[in-house]
Amino acid sequence: MKTFHFGFEAMASGCEVVLATDSKDEAQEVARVAIDEISRIERKYSRYRAESIVSLINAAAGVGFVECDDETLSLVHYADTLYESSGGLFDITSGVLRKAWTFKNPFVPDSGLLSSLLELIDWKSVERKGNALRLPTAGMELDFGGFGKEYAADRAATIVFEQGVKHGYVNMAGDLRVVGPKPDGSPWMIGIQHPRQKDLAIASIPLHAGALATSGDYERYFEADGRRYCHIINPQSGYPVTCWQSVTVVTPLAITAGSYSTIAMLKEADGLSFLDDSGMGYLAVDQSGKIYHKNA
Repeated sequence: MKTFHFGFEAMASGCEVVLATDSKDEAQEVARVAIDEISRIERKYSRYRAESIVSLINAAAGVGFVECDDETLSLVHYADTLYESSGGLFDITSGVLRKAWTFKNPFVPDSGLLSSLLELIDWKSVERKGNALRLPTAGMELDFGGFGKEYAADRAATIVFEQGVKHGYVNMAGDLRVVGPKPDGSPWMIGIQHPRQKDLAIASIPLHAGALATSGDYERYFEADGRRYCHIINPQSGYPVTCWQSVTVVTPLAITAGSYSTIAMLKEADGLSFLDDSGMGYLAVDQSGKIYHKNA
């Protein structure tokens, strides 16, 4: 068998499908099917696409209900579970805070703007009637960005396996799901980016199966008055988190790894206790650069 790499762009990120097969033609066809599935998910759930179900729900905020299919309802149920398990910190109505925090300029928004946006964040207020959802207040929004890439990785990896390929992985900008080990049974070595040195790996994690995802304060941020402001924002205070440089989580599913690494960031000093209680493996870097790790 040979290993083939197929790079592509999705969800504003560089992504890759890596497959070990007997022929390049087989790998290309399986990769195409996997990438098509990722594209389908992006079209369906991106808030940047007017035709997506998320955009339709947001456009109807304060007006009416929008009917949802089973796939969407399952993701809504997952969002509900994350909200409860995080104590309200993982709230998919908090995307409106991007209107205050753009990260294009080193600008800390004023408290008045933040207060007005915080009033629009309230997952528990989302109304449900049968298979339909309604955002009760005009200006409210849903945003599946907190687990969209990871859900796509899981779906694509499942399709790869169903196509008969048993060795490879799907990498969505560093959040990945392993289909199976290398053909010789050895693990894929997954490098974890150093949160302060872009071209340096802080560790390599061996994966035979399962998934890995990282949340950190280094992807989108700015510095002002000696403080770093990152894109992971507490929906209760309206301000970015400050405790961890990065948190990487290893679990069977990418969607769980991604959302739980974000919750750990949001929980600040309580983040590792949350992961310990969840029984997940992790590698975390605090603001001093100290590394904490635990095997699953």
